[in-house]
Amino acid sequence: KAMCSGKLQTGLLVAGYFIYLLVGAAVFQVLERTAEKQEKMAAAQMKETFLQNFSRLTVAEMEQFMKNLTEAIQNGVYPVGNESQIEDSNWDFSNSFFFAGTVVSTIGYGTLHPKTAGGQIFCVFFALFGIPLNIVFLHRVGKMLSLLCKKLGKFLYEKGMRKKKIKFLTLLFFLATGILVFLCLPSLFFQITEGWSYSEGIYFAFITLSTIGFGDYVVGKQPGRNYFSYYRTLVAIWILFGLAWIALLFNL
Repeated sequence: KAMCSGKLQTGLLVAGYFIYLLVGAAVFQVLERTAEKQEKMAAAQMKETFLQNFSRLTVAEMEQFMKNLTEAIQNGVYPVGNESQIEDSNWDFSNSFFFAGTVVSTIGYGTLHPKTAGGQIFCVFFALFGIPLNIVFLHRVGKMLSLLCKKLGKFLYEKGMRKKKIKFLTLLFFLATGILVFLCLPSLFFQITEGWSYSEGIYFAFITLSTIGFGDYVVGKQPGRNYFSYYRTLVAIWILFGLAWIALLFNL
């Protein structure tokens, strides 16, 4: 009976956690999308004006243009290429979900951030309740993984292996598989999808999973590269399980 209620609790927790992220993503999308579109149109307009007048610009006007351009880029608007960029939103569902995941996991790359007052206030409350929820979720997933670990240990013990050796071997097993599944393979995947070098992929994976999150490398952000539609959602899921794996390592 205890086992059954434990499974139910885990099921509810996992469901609740993902619903929390999905709802958060939807709210961020609603709050941020329109403002972003206006920003993109303003940037395109600014570029247009610049291209018409750049031979007659004064130094002060040039400085102002550079300032506006820098600001647009900091806000995630790249006035490069044609108009089609106005239609691609940084706040489509996949991106919003990715953002929600980086908020609750405290990675916070800083490349995507809410700019409207509503979005910022919502972000405060979303993080306030989301971060503890994330910790509980990771702890529970870590616990499930450590049950696997115990089963493996039990199996080896029955084969007549000493306890100390078993502890060492299970730790080694989880360390090795984790490094393979969460660092080595994803880095290969990033190398292909992002066009980074393999070492850049490893660097990105480590900076992400350690929740340092500098934001110098972020997935799915390069203008002009074609990504498949659920790419960032997939990466968000990799992050969550990678964090759970790290939590398990600390447990072990």
